Amino acid sequence: MRIRIFCDLMLACAAMLTCGAASLRAASPATYVNPVLRHGQDPWIVKYDGRYYYCCATGSGIAVSASSDLHRISRPRVVWTAPGKGWNRSCIWAPELHPYGGRWYIYYAAGESGPPFIHQRTGVLESVDDDPMGPYVDRGMLYTGDTPGVPGSNRWSIDFTLLEYGGKLYGIWSGWADAADTDKTEQNLYIAEMSDPCTVSSPRVLISEPDRQYEQGPLPLNEGPQVLRSGDDLFIVYSCGQSWLSSYKLSYLKLKPGADPMRRASWTKSRRPVFEGTDEVFGVGHASFTTSPDDTEHYIVYHSKIAPEPGWNRDVRIQRFGFDRRGRPVFGRPVPAGVPLPLPSGSITCPSEK
Repeated sequence: MRIRIFCDLMLACAAMLTCGAASLRAASPATYVNPVLRHGQDPWIVKYDGRYYYCCATGSGIAVSASSDLHRISRPRVVWTAPGKGWNRSCIWAPELHPYGGRWYIYYAAGESGPPFIHQRTGVLESVDDDPMGPYVDRGMLYTGDTPGVPGSNRWSIDFTLLEYGGKLYGIWSGWADAADTDKTEQNLYIAEMSDPCTVSSPRVLISEPDRQYEQGPLPLNEGPQVLRSGDDLFIVYSCGQSWLSSYKLSYLKLKPGADPMRRASWTKSRRPVFEGTDEVFGVGHASFTTSPDDTEHYIVYHSKIAPEPGWNRDVRIQRFGFDRRGRPVFGRPVPAGVPLPLPSGSITCPSEK
C-alpha cells in the first residue's frame, strides 16, 4: 500500500511539472473532452509497444503519427504520396496500419478519378523495416474479386482490414457485387484468405449485406469492418446506413464458436444497431478499437458528423466501452462534445487544453 501511495504521489508530481500552473487549477481527476480531433474521418489507431499510432489520409497521400496518449493525437507525418498517374492517383480513403511479421502494412482505398467514385480498389504499402513511421514501399493493388488470376475480374473495394484467426490470415472489406457505372451502388462485406499481407489467395466470400431494416435508406451500405475480440468471441463491427447522414451507425457480426470464417453461415448479425447518434451527436461510425495505456479499459475511436445536415464534415472522438455478461460489446450512447470524461486509465500526462 505504501508503494502504491508513493507511486501515485510521484505520478501526480510529474503531471504538475509537465502541465504547468494553468492545468493545476483544473478539476481533479484529470479529464479530456471530445472531439480529440476537430476535423477528421475514418479514424484508425493501433497500440504497439506502449504507443498509439494514428493513420489517416491527407488528400494526396497517407500520414502516420505517434503518441504516448490515447486522448492526444500528434501531428501526422506523411509516409506516402499518391503517384501522379495510375490506378491509385486519387481518392485516397480510410487507411489502416497493421503490424505483421516484423513489418508494418498500410491498407488503403484509392481510384484513378472521382467523383463518381466508381474506380475504388484496395492497395497495400509495406514498411522497409520494423518502424511504423516508415519509409514504405508501394506493393500495389490487392485482388478483391471472385476469380483470382482472371484479368479484369477485380472488383470495387474499400475499408480493407486484417484478421488473424486459427493460424490463418484473412482480409475483410466492403465491396460491390459487380462492376457498376454509378457510385450509388449497394455495398456488402466480404472475406478472403491471404497467403501473406500483400496477397489475397482465394475468391472472396460474401458475409454480410444490408438486409436489416436499420441498414436501409437512400443507399444501403455495409462498410468499415473492424475486428473486435472478447475472450474467445470474435466480432466484426461495421458501419451501416449512409455515411453522409445522421443515421450512420454501427452494428456487428459474430463468428459462431469454432466456425469457419469463410462461410457466410458462420456469422450472425446483431438484431439492432449497437452504437448510433443522438439529438446532440450525429452520424457516428467507422470505428477502430484499442485499450487504455495500462490495458485495463477498452476504447472505441470513431468519427461523428459536425452538423446534422448531409455531408462529410466530421470530427474524431474516443469513448470508453465494455462488454456484457455474454461477452457482447456495449458501447452505450455517444457523449456530447465538450463534456469532461476521465482520462484513459494509466495516462500520466495532462489533457490538451482546448
